[in-house]
Amino acid sequence: MYSFTVNLSEFRWELESLCLKMNLKKLHTILFILLVVPLTLAAGDGWVQPRGSGYFKLSQYWVIADQHYTNTGGIDPNATRGTYITSLYGEYGFTDRFTGVLYFPFFVRALQYEQVSGTTGEVILPGDAINSVGDTQLTIKYGIVQTDKIVFSGSLSVGLPFGNNRGGQDGSLQTGTGEWNQMARLDVSKSFRVGTLDSFASIYSAFNNRTNGFSDEFRYGVKLGLLVDKFSLQVTVDGVRSFKNGDANFNSEGTGLYSNNAEYLAITPEVAYKITDQWGISAAFAGAVSGKLIFARPAYSAGVFFTLN
Repeated sequence: MYSFTVNLSEFRWELESLCLKMNLKKLHTILFILLVVPLTLAAGDGWVQPRGSGYFKLSQYWVIADQHYTNTGGIDPNATRGTYITSLYGEYGFTDRFTGVLYFPFFVRALQYEQVSGTTGEVILPGDAINSVGDTQLTIKYGIVQTDKIVFSGSLSVGLPFGNNRGGQDGSLQTGTGEWNQMARLDVSKSFRVGTLDSFASIYSAFNNRTNGFSDEFRYGVKLGLLVDKFSLQVTVDGVRSFKNGDANFNSEGTGLYSNNAEYLAITPEVAYKITDQWGISAAFAGAVSGKLIFARPAYSAGVFFTLN
């Protein structure tokens, strides 16, 4: 249904090369991400909450990994590590155009499992763990175009470094990055019918400005959804690409959820069921099909949500 009309990757890097010569690389890159990409694809979740309406979700996320993607994209083993995140996500419509969004991971547990020799039974590496709140994100979202045919919204987010970025005995356990960041994002969405079923398609693109030695990021994604009675099914493809403009050899001990220069392309199927008109449950898992400096094992999540009408 949708097709690319230009080679976006080639165009993007050519644009950056030109902008670098003009000493305007970051400015032009931001303009490309926020303007060219969404309009070219002509398809995120662009809907905003109506005034006084909201969506709230309590979720549990977890990942356990004994291997990771290296900085070259290969896969290497590592001591088994796990991260568990209990979070609250909320959207609330202050007006018919402005929506406030909160992501608050109020309990995060990061741990390294004890490594025991299968031959001698001796402890090779002791276990370790930390508990903390996690990095929080506040967002204001504005509905630029809100019609029956298509919706288009822009948002600005600020990341609050509430998490612990150097925990555990060796300082490698993390529940956050320890850095402030600001992200500008555009979403475009369209609803349509597939036979007798309601469906939707969304795309987003974003520029994440990071601090404290972290590299800036380009983020993008596509989502397809289908509504079947009280069930909703959706598949999201998310990508992150690092500009690699941070400190050299920074955060070298961290490979996981909070690494610098992490990149990935991940696919996330999710199913939700509405128990009542307001309450429902959901479950999802995410797996990276490629990556750098991240865990190479799938992550899982489950939650309960409430809609305020």
